[in-house]
Formats: sequence, structure tokens, C-alpha cells
Amino acid sequence: MERLAGRVMLLSGTRRALLAFLAGLIGVLALPPFGFFAALFVSFTLLVWLLDGASAAPEAGFLRRLAPAFRIGWFFGFGYFVGGLWWLGNALLVEADAFAWALPLAVFGLPAFLAFYYGLAAALARLLWSDGMGRIAALAFAFGIGEWLRGTLFTGFPWNAVGYGAMPVPLLMQAAGVVGIAGMNALAVFVFAAPALIGTRRGRGPGLSLAVLLFAAQLGYGYYALNIVPAPEDEATVIRLVQPVIDQALKLDDGARAEIFEQHLALSAASPAAGGRRPDIIVWPETSIPFILTDNPDALVRIAAVLEDDQALIAGAVRTESAGSGKAPRYYNSIYAIDGRGQITGAADKVHLVPFGEYMPFAEIFESLGVDAVAMPGGFSAAREHQLLNALGRGLYPLVCYEAIFPSEINGSAETAAALLNVTNDAWFGRTPGPYQHFQQARLRAVERGLPLIRAANNGISAVVDAKGRVVEGLAHDVPGFVDATLPGRFAAADRAKQQNWSFLIVLGVLFAMAGISSIGFRNRTN
Repeated sequence: MERLAGRVMLLSGTRRALLAFLAGLIGVLALPPFGFFAALFVSFTLLVWLLDGASAAPEAGFLRRLAPAFRIGWFFGFGYFVGGLWWLGNALLVEADAFAWALPLAVFGLPAFLAFYYGLAAALARLLWSDGMGRIAALAFAFGIGEWLRGTLFTGFPWNAVGYGAMPVPLLMQAAGVVGIAGMNALAVFVFAAPALIGTRRGRGPGLSLAVLLFAAQLGYGYYALNIVPAPEDEATVIRLVQPVIDQALKLDDGARAEIFEQHLALSAASPAAGGRRPDIIVWPETSIPFILTDNPDALVRIAAVLEDDQALIAGAVRTESAGSGKAPRYYNSIYAIDGRGQITGAADKVHLVPFGEYMPFAEIFESLGVDAVAMPGGFSAAREHQLLNALGRGLYPLVCYEAIFPSEINGSAETAAALLNVTNDAWFGRTPGPYQHFQQARLRAVERGLPLIRAANNGISAVVDAKGRVVEGLAHDVPGFVDATLPGRFAAADRAKQQNWSFLIVLGVLFAMAGISSIGFRNRTN
């Protein structure tokens, strides 16, 4: 190991950049659908050794001294994000005639941008670098900051944060309920980078012992948390998830709208499995109603004909709202609640829109270049805040599509919710890792908030998930049909998000102290 570490440290030029890229690429194996979390031990061990050798000339200025570390971090991130996000290009091929030109931007441009966060993390870690366990703490601290920035700046895109790689199964997910995904990002990097100490000896005993202790604590707490039983619900609620598996190209075909609508109705009206109870709430995916519902009263009549008086339908749809005389109407990506008489009883609009997909940043500049939003002319409008959607007296916290990857999108009103509600349409991404990655991140929101998750997707993965991240019932990707499940109980506690924020700050503080003390000692020894 020492010989291997030395050879990695001494690499230069193209070979150095290529190894950093491959190290990031290897880490993708920890993500769904693979879930081989041990791959990140290889990735971060190589990253530490590469950063050990990332030095500049002594006379170089401040920024030039950090440039070698930044480059290593950037190439590492570029490999990680190209390997983990290449499938985004599939969405552009649905209407290839109009959007195929943007394929390189999705497959390589976005990863190149996101890699800057990992470059910054590597440069920050190098400021606190030493020759022992402290440099592992420095890397964990820096990646904790880098991942937080990635999920916050420019509307944020925390997809495939490093911490998810450490939580492929519910047993390993429970720690997120204490420290959140932000805290898990930092702690995971410490554990994954610890094997680098084997190759450089100094700090090997304490560093590896602490990493083993952290992993054991994650396992132990997971076992403890999974054995806590939630308080029973006052009344059992049966949820039906409808997953029609409609090809995205067909959903964009105006002539197929009636067929798509009838397909959803047929699945909703189907009898439950033998011995099963009729569903109380039926959930359709994002934009499952293929027209403006309020302009089609006959559609509400058809829905009422399928529902019993004591049933409710929750369905994704595009909602319109007048913007005033002489102005184009506003469009919202919404969720409707409809009762058994076909009356709309509530609506919730999407708050966190997808840049370049649902709205166009710097729209005036792009419009002058002839480029408009992917979703529709003018794009969608965003709601101001999330509000509970009521269905049969159950308050459901709505998350439309990728809102489920943002812990910050779940506000205080979730404390009184019966469940999180996520409707999505992952058919845009075809048979790729994308739907599996999306599902894992939605499951983590359930664990963080102590709430069950109701998730309906046009094409995978639809499931009812309990508050510990376990799938109660579900439909796999590419499997059309419906599934019925009793809504599990909740564990939600007041101020859980605030507790996780404080835990994250404490984790960062401890790592910074470890890195700082080690760095000062290292520099004094060097001098």
C-alpha cells in the first residue's frame, strides 16, 4: 500500500488528471442502481493520495499554490458527475429535432459546472492539509461545505451527494434522521478516505479506529431505529398508486390525450387484489391529466363516475391562472385533490422549478437567441411556498418531481402532515440509472423527516415507503399497473430539521478542529 500510495503521489500531467477522473468515475458504483458503497473507499483513498502530491512551487502566490489541488478535485468531480448524470441527456432525445443540439451541455456541460464544487472542496482541504489523520478530517470538512454549497447556490442541485453512497439500504439510512444528508456527506467522506492512512502510516491507528467507530455507530443506530414502532394511525388509510408507464413521446402527442386519461381511469377503477380493501385515496403521477382540467368539465364528470363518494383522487396536472387583462396566463406544475363528486377540493403548485426545463433563467437573453423553456412557451410559474394538500382529512406535504431531492423544500408545515407526497414523471429518462437515483433520494426525505412517503411515478419507481425508508408496497421501473398499500404511521418530531442543522454544524466544527490542530502541528514540524 505504501508503494502504491507513493506512485499515485508522484503522478503528473495527463496521467494525474486521468486517475482523478477515474477515481470519481469509480465512485458512481456506490449510487443506484448498483449500490456498491465500497467503491467510494477506492475513490476517496485515491483522491487523498493525489492531493498529497498536489503541490506548487514555494514561491507561487496564494491562488497558484491551490491550483494543483483544485484541478485534482475538478477532474475527480467531472468523472463522478459524468458517470452519475449522463442519463440527463435522454430527456433531450424525446424531442431530438428541437433539443439534440443541447446534448453535450447536459452530458458534459453540467458535470463540468458541478465539478467546480469538488474543485473548491479540494482546494479548501489543501489549506488545512497535513500528513496524518488531520488531512482526512480536512477533506471531510471541505466536502461537507462543498456539498452544502452545491445544494444551495444558483437554486441548487444536490443530486447524488456523496452521503447517499453511504446509505444504500434502510439499515444505513437511519443516521440521516439525526445529522441529515448534509452531516452524512461530511462523515461519509471521513470514513471513505480513512484507508488512505494505510498507505502513509502517520495517524493510521487513530484514523482507522475513528472511521470504524463511525461506521459501527451508523450500523448500531440503524438497528436501534428500525426497531422503534410508530404510533398507530387512528384510522387506516389505503393508498392506491397508479403507474401507467406511458412513453414520454406519447405524452407529448396531442392525439393521445384521451387514451392516456382513460388509461389512468381504468387503473383507478380496477378491483383490489383478492382480500384487499378498496382504496381511500388514489394517486396519479406528475402531469398525469393531459389537458387543462378546469377547461374540461367532462373530465371531472368521468372522474366522479370512477370514484365513490368517500374516495379522493390526487393527480398531477398543469394549472392555469389569469395574469390580468391583455397578459398571457400563468402556468403551474400542480397537484389537484378531487373528491368523489368530481369537485376540485385543493391544489398545490410546484415551488422549486427546474432551470432550463420549467423556466428559463435570464429569459430575455436566451429569447433574443431564439431559445425558450423546454416545458412550454414562457415556462412555468413558481408558487411562493409549500402548503399541505388535504385529502379525506389527511394533510399531505406535496413535492413535485425533483423537489424531493431538496431537504430545504420541506418546511415547518410538514410537522402536522400525515405523509410526504411525491408525484413525478421519470419517463423522461428512459431505462437509465436516473429513476433509481431519484427514488433513493426521495426515500431519504422520509427518514430525515420521520414521515411516510407516498410516491407515484409515470414510469418507476412508485411506492409507499415508511418513515424508516422501507418500501411497504411498490411497482418497479417499467412495470405498468397499480398497487394498494395501507399508509404507515409517522415519527415526525418538532424541529427535526433544526436539530439536523445543528448536528451538521457540530460535525463541521469537530472536523475543522481536528484538521486545524493537525495542520498547525505539521507546519511547525516542517519549519
